[in-house]
Amino acid sequence: MRRENVLLPSALIAAGMLSLAACSGTTPEEGVPVPVEPISDPQDTVATRVETDGTGNCNFDASPADLSLAALNDSDYGEGFMCGACIEVVGPNQKPVVARVVDRCYSCAAEQVGLSKHVFDQVGASDFLQTTLRWRYVTCPVTGPVQYRFKEDSNPYWAAIQVRNHLLPIQKLEWMKDGAWTDIPRTSYNYFVQPGMGAGPIRVRVTASDGQQLEDTLPEVLSATLIPGAAQFGMK
Repeated sequence: MRRENVLLPSALIAAGMLSLAACSGTTPEEGVPVPVEPISDPQDTVATRVETDGTGNCNFDASPADLSLAALNDSDYGEGFMCGACIEVVGPNQKPVVARVVDRCYSCAAEQVGLSKHVFDQVGASDFLQTTLRWRYVTCPVTGPVQYRFKEDSNPYWAAIQVRNHLLPIQKLEWMKDGAWTDIPRTSYNYFVQPGMGAGPIRVRVTASDGQQLEDTLPEVLSATLIPGAAQFGMK
């Protein structure tokens, strides 16, 4: 079992390190999911059932309490730009179901999607390995602020940061270097990787797919550590 460090908001505030500035957005009430809204047009496709526990190319943790999961075909997955985004699918029983993107679907043709067994059950396709359905991207029903995770082996000389718990797909992550915002290169395994960031604190700015931005200060670079941000993206 992988051990994970988590810096709680109270500890960060006590240390005076948690940024309270956000360019846009609000923090949803803890435990109350944000309502889901469409952010793309619907399209008809074929869905393939895939085996997933929440891990995969997007490098999220296993999520046994949340098995409404999706995987994207090679074209839509690209360089991991939609990792952590959410899709809404409507299958044979016409019941809309929201699934979170966690992986690449290697067996899916262009424009197809992979869905977990749990989602197949929810859309009324329990007995099938494939089914036709309609899907679209939607906002994620998150609670609380965005989160930042330092990958294992992150250190002052090499750091990898993942953005989690985001309402909208993530467009880019920047850090303040020598007084200017500088892009952190993104990898297909859903981490932004930058050498030589130092021990911290590190000012970061995350941009959503619709251009909204949030700023946070990460107190220090700590391997396998999850840090809560100050706010969440807002609905427009």
